[in-house]
Amino acid sequence: MICRILLLIILTSCVSGSFVVNVTQTCYQAEENHNITLEWTFTTKPDSFITSLKIRCSRPELSVLYQVHEGVEVSESQDAKFSGRVQSDKDALREGRIRLQLSRLRTDDSGLYRCEVKTNNGSSFQDCKLSVTAADEPKHQTPTMNPQTESRGRIGLYAALILTATAAALLITLSLKAEKRKCKHVNSHSLSSVVTSTSSSSESLPASSSEAPPISFI
Repeated sequence: MICRILLLIILTSCVSGSFVVNVTQTCYQAEENHNITLEWTFTTKPDSFITSLKIRCSRPELSVLYQVHEGVEVSESQDAKFSGRVQSDKDALREGRIRLQLSRLRTDDSGLYRCEVKTNNGSSFQDCKLSVTAADEPKHQTPTMNPQTESRGRIGLYAALILTATAAALLITLSLKAEKRKCKHVNSHSLSSVVTSTSSSSESLPASSSEAPPISFI
């Protein structure tokens, strides 16, 4: 009896050992809001394995993100948090590959993911770990300027400063010339006024007589 039990255990282990599930990568790392593809492989046989295929990919004891029952995908069993974010490659599935693309990653997607596969040839599972880091805040980048454009800008600035200085100097020169002309006009007007006043004064004075007044004799 004991020998029969041991033989049964050995045969079971041999049968189950012929069916293997492997994970392409044991650890995945990605950034928040990005996409990532998780991939497992399993041994296949051409004799109608699809109809007996059962797959369950999930966060152990948490949520299901992908499930296949007898070759048909069961979307109803998918957790709401993965709704619309998981896509499977059906062509790869026929080749013994399970490719699941998880889009719009969140930080709470981090954790252990297990894929269990069952067929008529046996069953097995394999785990992988996903780590999702928070997205960095966008940095304000200072726009870089072309050296030629920067050089032209400097030349234009210098030319504008030179023109401004020239215009200011010209205005100052014209102002000084106008002031000089005004001063000359005022001085000439004052001088003519003085001359006119002097001549008028001399005309108003009584003429001095060169002859002595006559002497009257009594």
